[in-house]
Amino acid sequence: MDAPRTAAGREGLAALLARPERSVIALDFDGTLAPIVPDPEQARAHPDAVPALAALAPRVASVAVITGRPAGVAVRHGGFAGVPGLEHLVVLGHYGAERWDAVTGTVHAPAPHPGVAGVRSELPGVLETAGLWHDTYVEEKGRAVAVHTRRAPDPQAAFDALRAPLSALAARHGLVVEPGRLVLELRPPGVDKGVALTEYVRETGAESVLYAGDDLGDLPAYAAVEKLRANGTPGLLVCSASEEVPDLAGRADLTVPGPSGVVTLLKSLATELGAP
Repeated sequence: MDAPRTAAGREGLAALLARPERSVIALDFDGTLAPIVPDPEQARAHPDAVPALAALAPRVASVAVITGRPAGVAVRHGGFAGVPGLEHLVVLGHYGAERWDAVTGTVHAPAPHPGVAGVRSELPGVLETAGLWHDTYVEEKGRAVAVHTRRAPDPQAAFDALRAPLSALAARHGLVVEPGRLVLELRPPGVDKGVALTEYVRETGAESVLYAGDDLGDLPAYAAVEKLRANGTPGLLVCSASEEVPDLAGRADLTVPGPSGVVTLLKSLATELGAP
């Protein structure tokens, strides 16, 4: 296992290895456990991700997958249900608005924000006006709507052209726009991965935390770990690196080459903690 490049990261890793039963492993899904693909519906966890998590999970306090996807979708695409060793896994979907627990196999969630329905009804017209109706992919997330530009002839130009009209659309319905890797997500304000992670660490009473992510939506979780560290809870920030989003690498303590690198890290941690 490569050593973290920062003193704070080395302290976080040391705390995790010293008292794993008081540590939380938190991970993004798309781009971290699952490779990014043109069609989000075809995204699946790396084939070695679930075995690595099943080896590691019994040796730590908890494993949490924190994602913008609906919790049930992440569970299906990840293949997390009914896996021996993952009894303490939780999936915090929609940035923590939904929660799936492996113990019960059920999803708990409040009612969706009413603005999502309004955005959904107006979105086709906005995309048509921008001349991008046929060059984008709209992902229905239940509590949010995401517009992907990866299929467009010039994905970055389409992304840039849509930021202003989609921001205006979101504002009309009380939502916000969260940019990501060639995707613009329209979702309710006040929820993000940082809030979800902070609340989960508090709930579990964790004394150290590892967070791995790959995209702009993971920056709030990075900030949450940095705040926890400032308040005395060691943490390790891992970047699942991509050329599309270099921002995270500069904030991370440890950078690995995409989902395959994340899986290798999880396996290494499990081995360090005594897994066969």
